[in-house]
Amino acid sequence: MAIGLDQIDRAILRLLRLNARRPNSEIAEEVGLSPSSCHRRIKLLEDAGVIRGYTVLTSPLRVGETSVNILVQVTLDRQTEDYLARFEHAVRQCPEIRECFLMTGGTDYWLRVETESVAAYEIIHSEVLSRMPGVARINSSVAMRDALSPRSTGPRSR
Repeated sequence: MAIGLDQIDRAILRLLRLNARRPNSEIAEEVGLSPSSCHRRIKLLEDAGVIRGYTVLTSPLRVGETSVNILVQVTLDRQTEDYLARFEHAVRQCPEIRECFLMTGGTDYWLRVETESVAAYEIIHSEVLSRMPGVARINSSVAMRDALSPRSTGPRSR
């Protein structure tokens, strides 16, 4: 069930998306509310399921890990509710699948798969993705870098 959000709710959500650890008092000041009113609105957004949780995003290179993001287009045999539900259930069983979007157009799903290497993705492709229920076609692309990452400096000079 969708709830109505006003301009203040949207402003609060925008600020939390940028930095969920920002103090409530700063958010309140920026949106023109008292800290208690701002806190109450955030709590209502959480209770309504608009805010589903808070998370920490780590930089793999900073914590001594490497990771590869693969963007995967999946087309199913059929687009019935049963096929979609079975596929989505199978996706939830694979922790390397970080995002899954049901799409319009020629591709049924876009997935973002995060692994430590392309070789690790090859295993997921052959042992997991290709065996998921209803999968007719898989098209994978390896991401070279995250262009929106604060550490991204654009194309490398030659």
